[in-house]
Amino acid sequence: MGRHSLGEFEHLVMVAVMRLRPNAYGASIIEEIEGRTGRDVSQAAAYLTLKRLEGKGWIQGRQEPGDETRGYRERRCFELTTEGRTRLGRSRTEIASMWEGMAGEFGA
Repeated sequence: MGRHSLGEFEHLVMVAVMRLRPNAYGASIIEEIEGRTGRDVSQAAAYLTLKRLEGKGWIQGRQEPGDETRGYRERRCFELTTEGRTRLGRSRTEIASMWEGMAGEFGA
């Protein structure tokens, strides 16, 4: 499966980062996941996952300067690396393959 496996929550975080680019920062990632899945996401879980994904080399963060609308507070934005995009795409393919032919199991 490669150097690292991709967990369910990591998958959600990476998709949120990809959807939100270039404005993928902690709070926006949490809002995206909560809004699309209905799950409650704690800040701790989100930031630990972002740190873990950076460690795996699948996302990279950059500091964005603050502006007047944010009280000049900096924020850290994230984007997928080439390796991260590859791994996320592979995970999507693997999941789709496993679900192939199973739609009837849930009445779909």
